[in-house]
Amino acid sequence: MFDLTGKVALVTGAARGIGSGIAIGLAQAGADIAINDLYADGDAKGLAAQIRGLGRRAIVLAADVSREAQVRAMFEGLDAAFGRLDILVNNAGLSRPETIMETSLASWNELLGVNLTGSFLCAKLAMERMTRQRFGRILQIASVVAHQGALYGHAHYAASKSGQLGLTKTLARTAAAYGITVNAIAPGVIETKLLRRTLGDARIQALGQEIPLGLGRLEDIAAAAVFLASDEARYVTGFTLDVNGGQYLR
Repeated sequence: MFDLTGKVALVTGAARGIGSGIAIGLAQAGADIAINDLYADGDAKGLAAQIRGLGRRAIVLAADVSREAQVRAMFEGLDAAFGRLDILVNNAGLSRPETIMETSLASWNELLGVNLTGSFLCAKLAMERMTRQRFGRILQIASVVAHQGALYGHAHYAASKSGQLGLTKTLARTAAAYGITVNAIAPGVIETKLLRRTLGDARIQALGQEIPLGLGRLEDIAAAAVFLASDEARYVTGFTLDVNGGQYLR
């Protein structure tokens, strides 16, 4: 089950955190991976080496997903390396701890540019390829805040994640005729190196106690992505899979 052998996946914002966990999970299931991040730095190159160690092909494609010309160049690099695209994971994202009073228009535009416009641009170019294949899987990595709103500030982040869910449902209707499914994953609080550095051990422990199943792990999101990318999920589209440990129930 959940065998992705022979499939090619592009994961945006994949060098660290949730993106890296998804890339590794897809590779473990058999997929070759195109790793996108803003820079082809040591983290991205290290992830590529780790994926190659699993016996899969891996390339690094540096691009700012909010910039159309860079996204087009990224897809041209993907075409040259693999010749096809089966799975797109729109994971690249920004967040800033700003209230609406603190948020400038430039900050709003930058964050929505990466989180929402980036999802649009990548999905558009992915669908151009997937419609020719008459097969594809597109996954949006949204957030629990898309359902409940952010608790303190982060209006731009919450708006972008809610927008991803609307985009998911709309694209799902368009894509279905071509054998393409479009789904979203809405993570809760996932323990990453960045989260631990940002909050510290004491706040992490307190936060985990507020969630019925505690903090999530990278593997939890990766498992959801592997399922939605698999043939077993062929009849699932326009769906948002909550992976939040009971933090928010709907």
